[in-house]
Amino acid sequence: MLGLFKQLQDFLKFDQVWIDNNIFRLHYKGTVIVFVLASLLVTSRQYIGDPIDCMVDGIPGGIMDTYCWIHSTFSIPTRWKIEQGKDAPHPGVAPLADMEEGEEVKHHAYYQWVCFFLFFEAILFYVPRYLWKTSEGGKIKMLVQDLMEPIINEDSKQSQIDTIVKYFRETRGTHALYAFRYFACEVLNFVNIILQIYFIDFFLGFEFSTYGLDVLSFSEMEPESRGDPMHIVFPKVTKCTFNKYGPSGTIEPKDGLCVLPLNIINEKMFIFIWFWLVIVAIVTGIFLLYRIAVLLGPQIRVALITVKGSKSTKRSDVEAILDPASLSFAEKLGDWLVLYFVCKNLDALAVNDLIRHIHKSEAGDNSNTETLKMKPQSSQV
Repeated sequence: MLGLFKQLQDFLKFDQVWIDNNIFRLHYKGTVIVFVLASLLVTSRQYIGDPIDCMVDGIPGGIMDTYCWIHSTFSIPTRWKIEQGKDAPHPGVAPLADMEEGEEVKHHAYYQWVCFFLFFEAILFYVPRYLWKTSEGGKIKMLVQDLMEPIINEDSKQSQIDTIVKYFRETRGTHALYAFRYFACEVLNFVNIILQIYFIDFFLGFEFSTYGLDVLSFSEMEPESRGDPMHIVFPKVTKCTFNKYGPSGTIEPKDGLCVLPLNIINEKMFIFIWFWLVIVAIVTGIFLLYRIAVLLGPQIRVALITVKGSKSTKRSDVEAILDPASLSFAEKLGDWLVLYFVCKNLDALAVNDLIRHIHKSEAGDNSNTETLKMKPQSSQV
């Protein structure tokens, strides 16, 4: 257990090199941690505590607990909105013999799988990060790692900046696929969280999608006509029928009540998960609109690079670097993204030096090209 928490602690540490953004991290760190902690909480209560207690005459408690845990319990949906202690001992509970025509029972078997389901959800939320980290291949780390040292002499700094400048000069226009993969993973984050909300909704019998709204509106309803949505989704008292042979060899159904203390944890945990997922989904959706503006706005891209530098960083230099006439739109986006990640990992002075050297290098290349064009060709004899 201590080893598990040590791994979780290591996971919480922020990566030294940025290859994404805070919204991306909200998915693969924040949301993953929420689901892992929820899974550990349920697991500790389920396998260390007592997740179910069933009572039935003539059947030992341990046998009944095991049987009802394996074969599921049930409640009666039409009896959820009743006056407890008067119409029935508990909401959703009534003798099968008293059921009216058309009434159905709802079986509850999900609680056996909650801890595994939550851990599986955590894995699914890490998938976009895994895909991006794998396809990124450590490119940014390779370029900036030496410049991120707390103490670095001027010669080493200049040498590393020259290396980055050389990389940009030699790989101009080759980062379109790099950018496509990153933007695809950002979209995948949004698609993933929407799908997971529907997946949880399916797992909980289609009661999760409006769960948070139902809980909020519960307090505003009249007491005699309201049914607690948390009790409907996570009933604390249910029924279980155990069939046994009687003295004459006939089957005798034994009706029992089951208390599910585990659902006290589940109801609070899933209401938090509902609000967390909805908030993260909304924030991610807004961020995607911002991302579209960045992709379609060259001046926004220029500004995002310029603000990473110092006051002496020239916007005109950044514009010249990001908008060469010889490159296509996709190639410009790719070069911008790589330069943006590089600048994001450097201090302002290093960014200023890098922009100045890249611009100087490209201006020198253009100057040499123009000189060659203007040089008169020797006449042939």
